Amino acid sequence: MTTDSTAPTASTWLTAEAHARLVADLEDMTGPQRAHIVGRIEAAREEGDLKENGGYHAAKDEQGKLEARIRQLTALLRDVRVGETPTGDVVEEGCLVTVDYGDADAETFLFASRENATDEGGKIGAVDVYSPESPIGQAILGHKAGDQVTFGPRSITVTITSIEPYTA
Repeated sequence: MTTDSTAPTASTWLTAEAHARLVADLEDMTGPQRAHIVGRIEAAREEGDLKENGGYHAAKDEQGKLEARIRQLTALLRDVRVGETPTGDVVEEGCLVTVDYGDADAETFLFASRENATDEGGKIGAVDVYSPESPIGQAILGHKAGDQVTFGPRSITVTITSIEPYTA
């Protein structure tokens, strides 16, 4: 399989706050965190027999997870759009989207990468963040206000009632 290096790459939309937080996280991971794990591995190596050295294996496992997250953040930050709010009338990253579930339940959320969330619950402030990779995200991407879309194994139907640029 060959890839065309001139093909456009998909970029991720981030708020300025999320971008700054992720850059700081990456700097911490590639600096102090990486150095700390390397020190733990070296100390465990000095203990001898690595086959049965739990500290060594735990540190190596932690190092693998850290390096994976470093690669993930590096790739994410390589091609990112920071704070550029969409100006069109279709659902795309960076929009506040309101959907109606048909039973008078409406929900407004930020349509963007989960990396924008500022808490463990997947929110930015009081607003939920739904990613384009989520089932509802895949269903509404590119649709306009007034469109009805169905998604998920239970065939949930929503009507997109409004699309607005997100402002922090």
